Amino acid sequence: MNYLRNMEAIVSPPRTAMEVFKLLPEGSLAEVIENNLYMSPTPITPHQRMVRKLLVKLDAWIEEKSLGEVFIAPFDVYLDEHTNAVQPDIIYVSNENSTIVDEESTIHGVPDLLIEILSPGNRNYDLETKKSLYEKFGVKEYWAIDPLTKEVLGYFLIDGKYLDAEILKGKIASKLLSKTFIF
Repeated sequence: MNYLRNMEAIVSPPRTAMEVFKLLPEGSLAEVIENNLYMSPTPITPHQRMVRKLLVKLDAWIEEKSLGEVFIAPFDVYLDEHTNAVQPDIIYVSNENSTIVDEESTIHGVPDLLIEILSPGNRNYDLETKKSLYEKFGVKEYWAIDPLTKEVLGYFLIDGKYLDAEILKGKIASKLLSKTFIF
């Protein structure tokens, strides 16, 4: 079988999870963490509503203050080039960190703030696996939100470690953006 991506034939089978990831069609909901490939189903309706609400509020503030850019999934974030590529629901990259945004493709580097909207099947994955990965790579703020209960867990990186989660209800209190976003 001859597989194509970007109109190039694959001449040898992929040997790593990252090689498989790079062969997936555009828009695939997949991530590579520590060279393990994870696939996700399409997000549920409450998940999508929460992404929309937060994106509108975050983007308005970031644009008003000229702080940087906001991106939404599916958008690949290569934390490194060989073993870790994720698709957070919402991604904030500050102006100071803008060189990680590749105008031709995706993000190559560590964003400043990441938000994951929890789904019934991914709660532990987002709160354990991805939290640990984001901490390891030095993401300054990480927010995980349950769209059904509006419970928010916020993590702030201090000296290379996330502080115990700040637990909120119906709002994100971003220290990085100096703003509380109510939803």
